[in-house]
This record gives sequence, C-alpha cells and structure tokens, in this order.
Amino acid sequence: MNTLTQWNPFREMEALQSRVLRALHPSSNASGGETRGLTDWTPVVDISEDDNEYLVHAEIPEIPRDQVNINVENGQLTFTGSRSFEEESKDRKYHRVERAYGSFSRTFSLPDDVDVERIHAEYKDGMLKIHMPKSENARPRRIEVKVD
Repeated sequence: MNTLTQWNPFREMEALQSRVLRALHPSSNASGGETRGLTDWTPVVDISEDDNEYLVHAEIPEIPRDQVNINVENGQLTFTGSRSFEEESKDRKYHRVERAYGSFSRTFSLPDDVDVERIHAEYKDGMLKIHMPKSENARPRRIEVKVD
C-alpha cells in the first residue's frame, strides 16, 4: 500500500541548519564541553491512531534507555534525552560527521480523549513507542436503532 507523506519544508530547513552549524563547529561537542545548542537535534516521529489508542513512534538510535525521559503534565506529553559524541581517539580521525548529537526534546499536546493514567512506553532497537490509550467513553461503539 502506498501512502503519501506530507512534505514539511521547515523540518528540512532545520536539518540543513543543523548540518551547516555542525560543519562550522565540528568539535563543539567532541571536547566534552558545553554544546551551546549547536548540536541539539530533533528526533523524527510518526503519530498514528486507531479505535483504542494513539501511538507515537520516535527514532532515537544509540541512546541508552536510562537517558530517555517521558513526562505528562498539563495536557502535554514530552520526551527528552541526549546522545553524546564519541571522544575522538588518537588512532582515529573523522572525515565527516553527519549524525546529530546533543540533547533533544519533543512536546505534543494530548488529545482530550487520552486516558493519561494508562500511558506507557517501550523502547527497542532505537525506536521509542509511546502508547496513549483512549478512555473507554471515547471509543467508538455501535448503537442499534430500533424501529417502532
């Protein structure tokens, strides 16, 4: 099945800006010092819905599970974390660094029908999945119409 993906020019501009900043300041995070926001990045997500839940899929490869934080507060879901740059060794020099490093944060407004108490997450193979079950009252149900 072929599906269309909506083009987001702002995401592409942010990615380009991030690559340019990393090219201009390649060692901003390699020294272990402050990143000054130059290497912050934004994980890509897919958000889907079925009759029972909303599901957030986020790509966050090579981030230890204990470095990922998920919070729900004031009707918003936020997940944060960071990926550190590997220290450059004397035996290895980098010719190109394209992967993003530093901290990230994504925040989404929760739909009104989410059962906040039942939100749960799983993390496997670099994919974070946040399950947001719908409340029982919000689920679709069939109502029979009686004819007199």
